[in-house]
Amino acid sequence: MIRHSLGLVMVGALLGATAMYGTATQAQPAAKKAFAGVVKPIGPYSPGVGSGGTVYLSGQIGLDPASGNLVDGGTEAQARRVMENLGAVLKEAGVGYANVVKTTIYMVDLAEFAKVNDIYGTYFPAGGVPPARSTVQVAALPRGARIEIDFVAVR
Repeated sequence: MIRHSLGLVMVGALLGATAMYGTATQAQPAAKKAFAGVVKPIGPYSPGVGSGGTVYLSGQIGLDPASGNLVDGGTEAQARRVMENLGAVLKEAGVGYANVVKTTIYMVDLAEFAKVNDIYGTYFPAGGVPPARSTVQVAALPRGARIEIDFVAVR
């Protein structure tokens, strides 16, 4: 009888713990807000999403906001357009380039890195702390783009 009673007490304790902690361990979705920027996305994603004090910016390629086509002028022109497109999302989110803490640059040809690096650097405040960055070469990018960049910024 003692063994049976002890078993019922343990089962009861487990059921009580499940009832008490079951919903507490389920993650609650964080409030988030989407930012559209100036270029219509070419897929099912938001150009930017803010959650808490962080703003995540999707990768941008050098699309002209007016035409939706890649800008002419190769990697350098695309790099400028990418940075401007990202800047529009930052502005809509209420932050700027100084708020960017992490970037990733995707390039189809790392031999063009120096050109991109020079352009990229002009967008961040002189004397400020530049963001952490990764740069990788990829086989291809959407629409034949030469470069894509994404950001993470904090408020």
